[in-house]
Amino acid sequence: MPEPVKKTVSAFTKKPKTAEVTAGNTAVFEAETEKSGIKVKWQRAGTEITESEKYVIKTEGNKHSLIINNVGKEDDVTYAVIAGSSKVKFELKVKEPEKSETVTPAEEVPAPAASGSPVPPAESSQNTEVSSAETQPEEPLDPIGLFVARPQDGEVTVGGNITFTAKVAGESLLKKPSVKWFKGKWMDLGSKVGQHLQLHDNYDRNTKIYTFELEIIEANMTFAGGYRCEVSTKDKFDSSNFNLTVNEAPVSGDLDIRAAFRRTTEGHDDGAEFNFSSLLKKSFLRPSNRGEGKSESQSDVDVWDILRKAPPTEYEKIAFQYGITDLRGMLKRLKRIKKEEKKSTAFLKKLDPAYQVDKGQKIKLMVEVANPDADVKWLKNGQEIQVSGSRYIFEAVGNKRILTINHCSLADDAAYECVVGDEKSFTELFVKEPPVLITHPLEDQMVMVGERVEFECEVSEEGATVKWEKDGIELTREETFKYRFKKDGKKQYLIINESTKEDSGHYTVKTNGGVSVAELIVQEKKLEVYQSIADLTVKARDQAVFKCEVSDENVKGIWLKNGKEVIPDERIKISHIGRIHKLIIEDVTPEDEADYSFIPQGFAYNLSAKLQFLEVKIDFVPREEPPKIHLDCLGQSPDTIVVVAGNKLRLDVPVSGDPIPTVIWQKVNKRNDLVRNNDDSMTASENSSDLNTDNKLLFESEGRVRVEMHEDHCVFIIEGAEKEDEGVYRVILKNPVGEDKADITVKVIDVPDPPEAPTISNIGEDCCTVQWQPPKYDGGQPVLGYILERKKKKSYRWMRLNFDLLKELTYEAKRMIEGVVYEMRIYAVNSIGMSRPSPASQPFMPIAPPSEPTHFTVEDVSDSTVSLKWRPPERIGAGGLDGYMVEYCKDGSTEWIPALPGLTERTSALIKDLVTGDKLYFRIKAVNLAGESGAATIKEPVTVQEILQRPKFWLPRHLRQTLVKKVGETINIVIPFQGKPRPKITWLKDGQTLESKDVGIRNSSTDTILFIRKAELHHSGAYEVTLQIENMSDKVSITIQIIDKPGPPQNIKLVDVWGFNAALEWTPPQDDGNAQILGYTVQKADKKTMEWYTVFDHYRRTNCIVSDLIMGNEYFFRIFSENLCGLSETAATTKNPAYIQKTGTTYKPPCYKEHDFSEAPKFTHPLVNRSVIAGYNTTLSCAVRGIPKPKIFWFKNKMDLSGDAKYRMFSKQGVLTLEIRKPTPFDGGIYTCKAVNECGEAEIECRLDVRGNQMNPMDNPNPAIVKNSQIQLIEIFRSLVMDKRGNIQHWGVWQYTKNTL
Repeated sequence: MPEPVKKTVSAFTKKPKTAEVTAGNTAVFEAETEKSGIKVKWQRAGTEITESEKYVIKTEGNKHSLIINNVGKEDDVTYAVIAGSSKVKFELKVKEPEKSETVTPAEEVPAPAASGSPVPPAESSQNTEVSSAETQPEEPLDPIGLFVARPQDGEVTVGGNITFTAKVAGESLLKKPSVKWFKGKWMDLGSKVGQHLQLHDNYDRNTKIYTFELEIIEANMTFAGGYRCEVSTKDKFDSSNFNLTVNEAPVSGDLDIRAAFRRTTEGHDDGAEFNFSSLLKKSFLRPSNRGEGKSESQSDVDVWDILRKAPPTEYEKIAFQYGITDLRGMLKRLKRIKKEEKKSTAFLKKLDPAYQVDKGQKIKLMVEVANPDADVKWLKNGQEIQVSGSRYIFEAVGNKRILTINHCSLADDAAYECVVGDEKSFTELFVKEPPVLITHPLEDQMVMVGERVEFECEVSEEGATVKWEKDGIELTREETFKYRFKKDGKKQYLIINESTKEDSGHYTVKTNGGVSVAELIVQEKKLEVYQSIADLTVKARDQAVFKCEVSDENVKGIWLKNGKEVIPDERIKISHIGRIHKLIIEDVTPEDEADYSFIPQGFAYNLSAKLQFLEVKIDFVPREEPPKIHLDCLGQSPDTIVVVAGNKLRLDVPVSGDPIPTVIWQKVNKRNDLVRNNDDSMTASENSSDLNTDNKLLFESEGRVRVEMHEDHCVFIIEGAEKEDEGVYRVILKNPVGEDKADITVKVIDVPDPPEAPTISNIGEDCCTVQWQPPKYDGGQPVLGYILERKKKKSYRWMRLNFDLLKELTYEAKRMIEGVVYEMRIYAVNSIGMSRPSPASQPFMPIAPPSEPTHFTVEDVSDSTVSLKWRPPERIGAGGLDGYMVEYCKDGSTEWIPALPGLTERTSALIKDLVTGDKLYFRIKAVNLAGESGAATIKEPVTVQEILQRPKFWLPRHLRQTLVKKVGETINIVIPFQGKPRPKITWLKDGQTLESKDVGIRNSSTDTILFIRKAELHHSGAYEVTLQIENMSDKVSITIQIIDKPGPPQNIKLVDVWGFNAALEWTPPQDDGNAQILGYTVQKADKKTMEWYTVFDHYRRTNCIVSDLIMGNEYFFRIFSENLCGLSETAATTKNPAYIQKTGTTYKPPCYKEHDFSEAPKFTHPLVNRSVIAGYNTTLSCAVRGIPKPKIFWFKNKMDLSGDAKYRMFSKQGVLTLEIRKPTPFDGGIYTCKAVNECGEAEIECRLDVRGNQMNPMDNPNPAIVKNSQIQLIEIFRSLVMDKRGNIQHWGVWQYTKNTL
């Protein structure tokens, strides 16, 4: 069967376009289809249009038109035309009729803002299609990458639709490319397919271009942004970025932004405020030519966005371009808006713009707030989220606020907000469904025309959305409702109620996680007659049954009697059970004798048979009449009856005789003729030579095989005939007059036995040869043919491969899928029916041998070997590659000899042990499970003979100069050369033969290698290698230099020290490490710390002066030598330190005039008069100031108290205190404090009263013992707080009251 051709992308060659018509006129839309005879439907706002007076639909060949009469405002909607699976949308725009007024020339050029009915923008359609082949011209081919046409930037109004299209060239691709659509950087739109987003793809077999579409339905403002389309194949990748702009819905009235910025003299000053942020985002009209009376519609322009991004130098140009005259007001507003753009005060970190999570997983939304104690609210689609179980979890950790959503479902796919005070943080959550896997794939089916087809698959998720395709074209319900899609839990069904030949093809079910393909083969309906009706001979009042069996159990038919339809009644019954049709006539009469026919409905078949009525005539005979058997059998011969296994055999045998004879039935064989009588006595038959001794006597009404006896006849019955019932049955009549007998042969026919399992051979890429043997038992009827079935190994559904019976014992099965394991089985068919299936064949996989290897060439030839090389075949196939088989054939011979024992997996081979001088052809074949590929052969014979080639070295470029290596490194020198036969190679070092044990030499036929595992200094030198072939030679020289770190410098001297400088000298090191000394590194160290610091590095001379030394310090110096290996391991150090002496300069401090801080004593706080109680210590305090510190003297009544032990004197920070221990009334008086220093003196005095308590002698019986028994003591303590200079800052008085007994 030829491969079904896929439909093209669009059935239209000419598509209707959007039109604008004045109300009351007629609108005409025209479309042309690729072919004539295609049914075309027209739709208005999604509803099919029926022809009427208003809508006229015309079709002429492949041209179709829709005429709308008397267009009104209600006709301003979206229309569509549909042909097959192609659908094109267009619009009808109805405008009001213009008023017929006389316009003066002065009024012909009105201002755009004053126009009463502005012309709508040309791009105001709600439905927009970007890069669509239906509405835009074809995009230019993309010379770079995979794209033929890249998706372009698009613009749509809120609520409108837009489609982005990408086209990929498929001519060089082996399979369909993988395409992904993204929003932003990472948001995969494949999981967002739904109400507002649709993804489509198709393939045009004519142009070999894949078309991928992203359709956005009812766009809103959140859809705006950057998008990306990525396409990838096995070894290529390409991507394309594009933007979507979503504009606000147009307002009802016109808005002229220039009017908002024009200066007016009515109530506006220079600093007037305008709402620029809203005005600049509206659409406006500006005149294209002031000299003409036309206004050109301009696409929506966000002037505010232009001003924000433009530098200040461009403001005036932008204002002039868009007709803004109030530049000062615009700048003020622009400045104020820019100041408003400030950092959020409530949030330290806001939500990301979007989040994505798999369905069933959890997601955390986190913000950081500035105030750790701030309360936040979480909103979902504007509604506050309430705590409900464990689904939503709110957390507050320090400044972080976290919303956790557990077990995310599609209902959680929404917009979320976090609100803190008046500020909000917005994000979107996209819930991605896990990929839907196909757990049980589709299975191939083969049906007849008109039969019901049901494709079934099982997916991993209940109610999942799948896509059905036929030959790459998506199947929908829109066109003819031919296809029915059903979901039952995880099972998905595609149902075709009445299949046609056009339904043949490959059907595909796709999910976002898998694809399954199955093949449907629809064959023309053919009817096979398994059992035809047979002629019947029935006697009066018996039953006649006509029976036939056909291949289709759904086929109905009619019965005819002599050409007229048989009408069933109580005596005549018609039945149809499965494939068997019966006509049953009860109580047969002579009128029933006729020709009967069965005609299947819908098929040109006529099965006919004849019913013969058997009349039983009774003749009067003499009383003594010998027995007679009146037998009239039907079958292949007069005495043979054929019965189908499982059917009932009823044979009426009329008998006569007088007296009534005895009837005996026996089953006999043709070897002996022994008869078993009713009394079990054995007698020899007359024909004993041809009957067997195994004769079985049949009794009346006994068992499945029985005989019913009647007066004038006997009935032989076999219920459910079996193969064991086949044989010769003898009926014997006996009476006193004589004896009669007859042999009746009963033949039981059945369906054949199942054949043995078929064998599979000649397996190809999509075909194989099936062979089988006839069944051991053909059922008694010749085998008419065979039926072959096939199934996939892991499937349970067998698919029939042929509807016409196969006469041969071989069949070539085709249209199989390479790499899939299949099984085969066979049915044998005879005139009775179809046998049981044979055992399944051994599983096999259709695989094809690989293609022949490529680039097969001879690489080298010697006296006994030939070296070959090749590349793998271009096509390997599902069977893989087991290896390559190399063969050769001598020139003049046709016998190919294997060159290698077995297969080789390498792509090169060395054929050895060949005879010198032979001319040989070589060929190579790739081998896999399917067999050998075609042979790649060398066209010209190859002579096995060494080719003399002059010796020559190919010295690498880096060896043409001195090879420098460090001690300890590995040396591996590879020098390729040419020369045949194999040359002799000699290595010399410095003119001497190289015999060092630690130097390895390895030679091959193409190169020589010098290897030194660990280089030493003695390996340095000039190496010479010689290539010798007979009297021809070639030589090259290589210089190797092994270097090591140098030794330290010698004879370091501290030559001189002066000022802050020191002079050093030294000589080069004795060991330079076999390399030039590149310089020296000089370091210094202070004797106190011995920390070394570098003074000079890479210093070339052998003397230097170290400067900037510190006076009074002693320094040591050391020097390292340096070559290509680095610094020497040790350094040369000076023996004696260099002392930097101090100079003889004396320090003369500056002379300053000393300030006199002396001050005469002065009391800053005076003494205070006091009155105290006798017997309790008291103090007198004052404060004094003076420089130098004055000496303090205390006096009582002008008497010095210095030597009196009763008084204690304190001086602290200028506070002077005199303590009087347990004063008595005699201590009262004038106390004076005197301060004296060299600048003067000062004194201060106070009065102290000491009160005694007078006691009543009557109150105490023993006045001599008890004194002052009850005394109320009032002590006044003054605390002085003074500053550093002795001034009292404040003082306080505390009063204590005590009762003492």
